[in-house]
Amino acid sequence: MYAGSGVLGFEALSRGAGEVVFIEQNIKTVHKLKENIDMLDAEDATVFRLDALTWLQSSVTDKRHNNKFDLVFLDPPFHTDLLAKSCALLNSSGCLAEDAIIYVEYNIDTDIKVPENWVVLKEKKAGQVAYKLFENRSNSVC
Repeated sequence: MYAGSGVLGFEALSRGAGEVVFIEQNIKTVHKLKENIDMLDAEDATVFRLDALTWLQSSVTDKRHNNKFDLVFLDPPFHTDLLAKSCALLNSSGCLAEDAIIYVEYNIDTDIKVPENWVVLKEKKAGQVAYKLFENRSNSVC
């Protein structure tokens, strides 16, 4: 979600991920992602040019996305309210595998709010950036 350069997704592919789905709204970034997918011959990568919240909401309302993701990277633009909204929608979207890992990156000045069933596995700060690694401990499908 909020794919940006796609570096985290491409790294996941290089380490054996079976499939990567990039969600990115910026058209220039989407074109660059597609160029990189072609250059790397990354057949298991797909890009959706769509707002992340819209993509997640469509997963909740019409269930057109059948994927159950084992790993999700959430890196929305800093100093927005997108992180809390994204976490809540992701949790209710039905897109998370039962034991999915969720990587969240945010500005250190941000108080993040995540679903109660997400358990912190690791956290770290570097300069103005913080990250947390969560595990979805939901025992039921959202």
